[in-house]
Parts: sequence; C-alpha cells; structure tokens
Amino acid sequence: MTRTQLILDQVVLIKVDATIYGARKKLNKEDLVLADGSKLPPEDLASLGSKRLLDPDRLSVFNRLKKEAERICLRVGTRFLGGFIVPVSAAAQVTAELDRISGDFAQARAEFLDGYDAAVQDWMVKHPEFAGIIEKAIDSVALVATRLAFDYLVVSVALPEQMPTQEVERLESKIGSLSEQMFHEISVDANLLVEQSLLGKEQVTRNALRPIKRIRDKLDGLSFLDHRVAPVVATIDDLLGKIPNRGSIEGSLLQEILATAMLLADPNKTRRHGEGLLAAQVPAVQTDANVDIDVEVSVAQSELESSVQPALPAPVIVENIADDPDFTDLFDGIFDDELEPESASDDWALEVLLDKNQTKLVTDSDADESNPSEHSAEPATVTAGDDEEADDSDQDYWF
Repeated sequence: MTRTQLILDQVVLIKVDATIYGARKKLNKEDLVLADGSKLPPEDLASLGSKRLLDPDRLSVFNRLKKEAERICLRVGTRFLGGFIVPVSAAAQVTAELDRISGDFAQARAEFLDGYDAAVQDWMVKHPEFAGIIEKAIDSVALVATRLAFDYLVVSVALPEQMPTQEVERLESKIGSLSEQMFHEISVDANLLVEQSLLGKEQVTRNALRPIKRIRDKLDGLSFLDHRVAPVVATIDDLLGKIPNRGSIEGSLLQEILATAMLLADPNKTRRHGEGLLAAQVPAVQTDANVDIDVEVSVAQSELESSVQPALPAPVIVENIADDPDFTDLFDGIFDDELEPESASDDWALEVLLDKNQTKLVTDSDADESNPSEHSAEPATVTAGDDEEADDSDQDYWF
C-alpha cells in the first residue's frame, strides 16, 4: 500500500457549501445622472461596477456563519480540493458543529426573508435620490430564498483501481503537499498570536495560550501527514506542562512562549526543528541501549567474582581536611568568578558538555573492559551532520 493511500485511509473530505445572497446588481448607464458634456469611458476600458439593493449589514450573519464553519474544519484539518481534509477520528465532532451552524443559518434565513421587504424599503429611504434605480432592480422574496442555503458533504477519498500513471502522480503530488499546507496554516495562526497577544507584553493570562493549544491539537491530529510533526508536538507539550494553574504568566516563561510561537510562525523553521529533534533522538537511543547492556554485564561479573572470592572489607576513606582549623576557608572565594557562569545559557551549555563527556567516558571504559579487542577493531563513528542538525534545532527554537 502506498503512502498516499495510507494517508487517505485516515482522513475524510468535508465540503462546506454555503450560498449567500449578494444583494447586488450591475450598475447601468441609465442609473447615472450625468452633467452636460460628461462622458463615460467605454466598457472595454472600465466597468461601472454594481449597486447595492439593501444594507449589507443585513447579510453579515450569513458570512459570519460561513467563516465559522471554515474555522471549525481548519481547527483539526487542512484545505484540500476546495474542501477540508479532516482526520476520521475528528469527523464526528466536526459534523456536529456543522449541524449546529446549519440550524443557526436556517433560523437567520427565515428571519431575513420575513424582513426582506422592509429592509429594501429602509434602504430606499436612506438613499431617496436613487430610490428609483434600487426599486427597478429589486429581486422577489422567492428568488432570494433560493440564494440563501447552507449544507455540507462528507466523502472518502481513494485512489481508483484503474487510472493513468500520470493522473496518479498528480493526485499523489496533491496529497504530498498537504503537510506544506498544514504548516502554512499553523504559521498564520502563530503569527496572529505573536502580533495580537505576545509582542510587547510583560505578562499575559492563560487565555493567551488557547491558540497554542489549538495549534498543538491540530498538529497532533494530522501528525500522519509529516514525520516531523511529532517532535514539534512534544515541544509544545513540554511548554504547556510548565504553565501554572492560575495567575499571570511573565518573565522567562513568557519569553519561552514567545520563542515557541515565533518558531511556529515560520513553516521552514518548524520543519527543521522537528527534523533536528528526530536526528538527535537516534544516537540517544543507541547510547541508552549500550549503557543498559554494559550495566547488565558488570552486574553479572561482580556476582560471579563474589561467588569465587571472599568479600573484602570496603576501604574507609577519611575526609577530615576540611575540618582542620588550619585549612578552614583557605581557598574560599579564589575561584568564584570562574565557577559562576555569566548567564543561564552558559550554565546550560556547561551541564550539557559535562554530561556528554561523562557519558562518553563511561561508555568507552565499559566497552574496553567487556571486549577490548572488539572495541579497538571498531571505533565509534561520530558524524558532524548530526551535531550540526541538533544545533540548528536549538537555534530554530530559541532563534
């Protein structure tokens, strides 16, 4: 089974069909009152545009409901073929919300049609000099009713059994671009969060994190579109886990939220961050496995030696130099400047370097004791590419 079919098996396509009456008609030359000597440009040069038949605010409710339906689909899905690809697991939740919008749309439609004639009259009263051209273009209530409708359709998408290779490749190309579309939509939401809620703020409330939570849920639901999504979701989870249950958010935690949002606002950096985290996980897993094996071998050897030789008393190490009054506080303060990092990032870097060196020393020594010949024959290979990718991921996260 191809990767394209694996993706299609996990999604459905939701098409939102909202028809909204425009309440506009073409503006004709006869509708204009020209001064003597005035001349209109020819139609191939300029068009006259349109005229409104009633107050556009009367139709705003329908446009709002249509946009709300699109937002509901985009909350868990991404745009595809004029509709929205949504995970099968979230389809029931989305359709329940669309049913609610359909009911609201029907109620607003009934109210609009009942007050349609009055709305047109109010518009003519508001523009008495042009009441004549408005009245000539008025549509009947029956016609308007056919141009106000809301519906949606849920379908499954699959590759046909018999299809030209070229057409299959075109469809697979469309499916392959879904992850790019997803990252783009995420970046739009993250940019809005940065511009409207984070930039220039010394503190924010927990409500400011709702967009990040929605971004996290969308990425998690569509993680099958791109293997780099899972580590990005883990990064967001780590951040959300630090948020206090109550009170404002400020200081270093607010800066970390801003850094994460700015990372998500750049699709390319978000992908590189996920790829870098994946690359960094591979050697970490191998090291853990080797350490576990070495520990088991060391335990087995110690048990074997204890069964053959009698246990010797443990040496007693006496450390009483610090208690000697002659040496008390002798070296205090001499190396204070060297022991204190200048910044939190220096402290973090120092710990990471020490941890890496200690891990390497333990691994090398264990390998020498367990099998010296094998260790000397096959030395560990460290590639620069992995370290560079890991460094890129840190830079992407903190810029």
